[in-house]
Amino acid sequence: MLRDQLATELKEAMKAKKMDRLGTIRLIQAAIKDRDIANRGAGKEEAGDDEVLQILAKMVKQRDESAKIYEENARPELAAKERAEIAVIQDFLPKQLSDDEVRANIAAIIKEVGAEGPKDMGKIMAALKERYAGQMDFAKASGTVKELLK
Repeated sequence: MLRDQLATELKEAMKAKKMDRLGTIRLIQAAIKDRDIANRGAGKEEAGDDEVLQILAKMVKQRDESAKIYEENARPELAAKERAEIAVIQDFLPKQLSDDEVRANIAAIIKEVGAEGPKDMGKIMAALKERYAGQMDFAKASGTVKELLK
């Protein structure tokens, strides 16, 4: 369970007085708690590992975009802080698939689903998100799906 791993890492960061890591783990836990509250309001259970992986992937993407903006506006110290947070968040994500692996997995799912054109893109993306949550950038993957469905 990712929640248990996060709790353990939080304690270790406190003991080691790693304030940057501690702050990032607290941000992760707050994001998970927000999702749990939203799920409770919708009558769902608390976020499972798949949802937590989606939250982490979203957090990485947000920080990457922020870092790029900071770099464009000559704020390297803020960009470095964002990149440090990305490194901590990625410790909890599974290994990212390479471009070749992503392409191969998409091709396999296209065959499996029997997709014939762009109208089947939703089925393919749903299958990818279900099987490879946190392991690939789905924005890039959608471009590859479009390319392979032509």
